[in-house]
Order: sequence, then C-alpha cells, then structure tokens
Amino acid sequence: MTGLDLSGRTAIITGASRGIGLAAAQAIAAAGGNVVLTSRQQESADAAAVEVGGSALGVAAHAVDEDAAKRCIDLTLDRFGSVDILVNNAGTNPAFGPVIDQDHARFAKTLDVNLWAPILWTSLATRAWMGEHGGAVVNTASIGGFGFEANLGLYNASKAALIHLTKQLALELSPNVRVNAVAPGVVRTKLAEALWKEHENQLNSATALGRIGEPDDVGSAIAFLVSDAASWVTGETFVIDGGQRLGDVRQFR
Repeated sequence: MTGLDLSGRTAIITGASRGIGLAAAQAIAAAGGNVVLTSRQQESADAAAVEVGGSALGVAAHAVDEDAAKRCIDLTLDRFGSVDILVNNAGTNPAFGPVIDQDHARFAKTLDVNLWAPILWTSLATRAWMGEHGGAVVNTASIGGFGFEANLGLYNASKAALIHLTKQLALELSPNVRVNAVAPGVVRTKLAEALWKEHENQLNSATALGRIGEPDDVGSAIAFLVSDAASWVTGETFVIDGGQRLGDVRQFR
C-alpha cells in the first residue's frame, strides 16, 4: 500500500494559524512535505509556522485578497519550486441566526470566504503549477452542508455549495488535479466554539464515538487525501464526525 510520504511536495494551507488548518499543516509536514501557512496577520502566520517547525513558512494573505493570494503562490514557487497541494481551509460564519434575518454584508462575507476563496486559490494554483505538473486540492466543508440546522442556514448553504463545487472542479481539472473535500462534524475549534463550549458533555454522550472532534482528526484525513494513498480518489467529500450524522446514539444504549 502506498504510504503518506509527501517528501518533496509543497502545500499551501489557507486559514492555517490555528484549528484544522494548523493541524493539516502539521500532518503534511510530519509526512515530509513543505508547508506554507496563511493567515490574515503576518504575526499569527509566523507563529503557526514556528509551531510546525522545519521549513514551514508563514505568509499574510486574507483568503479573498487576490493580490495577496498571487503573492503567496509566487513566494511559494520561489522558495520551494512547486505548489503540489492546496488546502482551502479558511472559513467564517458571521451570519448566525435565521436566514431571513441576515443582511447583504453578512451574506457576502460568508460566500466570499467560504466559496469564492476556494475558487480563487484553486484557479491561481492550477494556472501557476498544478495544471501542468499535477496536484491535489482539499476543501474544508462541513457536515452542515448535508442537512439543516437552526441558526446556521447561511453557513450550511455555503458549505453545501462548496461540496458541489468540489465535484465540479474535480471534473474540470481532471486528470492532472484531484479535488476532494472534508466535512467535519463538531470539532474543538474557535470557529465552532458556540456549538460545543457550553454543552460538550451532552455532545459527547450523543456521539457514537463518544467525543467531539479534535483538529488532528481532520488534519490527518487531509494529509491522506493529498497523498498517493488516495491517488484514485477525486470529487469526494470525506465525512469526519465521529458518527454525529448517524443521530443520537443514546437511544441504542
């Protein structure tokens, strides 16, 4: 079986200063890959790169800033010579509440970061390197993209669109570029804090595997999807939720 050896490959991970993005960078680096971690602020990007260690590089780049994205990809090519892996991880949710209560500003920010940014970064990486040399893209979606929840309607709609986009890009960029997504359940991240912080014990007891997720659970899956071990996988969305989508396990115990 082909292992998770990413030696000689370079990954850009957006939104990588903490949480799932940082965990993905650590997993890819542990498999031998070079990693470039982006964050809105250079200080936080640098701190994350130090945490990863080795050749890791931090770059300030807001996910929806096209000029910053171009600079990041150019810098990556200058420093490492390739862009083999792209993890579109940056996400936001300023639109908590019923859909009809949202204004255009919150709608635009949600769709810009959660949907447009993956299109932007994927197009730039494909044109700069992957289209000719091959590569792997992973988008961070959510199990919310498969269903319906109170107060998360706009966020979940953006993730449902990202799941659809993943399939579209997998076809458009084949055969040179593989495009997949991960769909985490409730994970211990700052973005998801409102979903777990006040009732973690209840979530744990209702989840088949007995706990909420940790960033490393998702980071390891991302490293798998960008490796040769997943070389015949494209257009798929890998659910990583400890069984949360199955429903409340307590009725079976």
